[in-house]
Amino acid sequence: MKVQLSKPHPWHGIPIGDNCPKVVTAYIEMVPNDTVKYEIDKLTGYRKVDRPQKFSNYLPALYGFVPQTYCGESVRAYAEEMAGKHVEKGDGDPLDICVLTERNITSGDIILEAIPIGGFRMIDKGEADDKIIAVLKQDEIYGKLKDVSECPETLIDRLKHYFLTYKNMPGHESKAVEITHLYGSKEAQEVILRSVKDYNDTFRSHLQVGV
Repeated sequence: MKVQLSKPHPWHGIPIGDNCPKVVTAYIEMVPNDTVKYEIDKLTGYRKVDRPQKFSNYLPALYGFVPQTYCGESVRAYAEEMAGKHVEKGDGDPLDICVLTERNITSGDIILEAIPIGGFRMIDKGEADDKIIAVLKQDEIYGKLKDVSECPETLIDRLKHYFLTYKNMPGHESKAVEITHLYGSKEAQEVILRSVKDYNDTFRSHLQVGV
């Protein structure tokens, strides 16, 4: 077994997984009890404080991104096709993912295996900003779900509300951010494959990335 002696960059150095898009690696930046919004510093790979959470928005899932993905032209084109409206570009970040689990995971900066079951097509100021919804592999409660249609509606509503409001004053949803629709596992897998294509088109000639 080849041993990694130095910590890889979470975005560029962690493999997405051999069973992509049915099972993917997820790097977790935030957990539900975080009162600070964390995100990866793209240059160094360290998890950094983006900002304190402005309000009491509750994120009902683990949240992070899928390594070696990028929301670029292919993701943009698919978002435009499926939403039936103009989308200017991808948001230029790795693909976001929410991971459902019944376990109380209390800290981020971890990786896990996740099974995509659907997602939100979110458009933020004209940019494609999809949110993949997944379940923790082998989770005793959520691990049996195959598609987002099997999730409790209340849970989906909480996720939707979080992404529509976490940047805004209470009671004032931003008109610049919209979720055009909720989609199932097949469409989520297509988004993942397109984000891998966008990553390869953008970075493969510049980086030596493990597979």
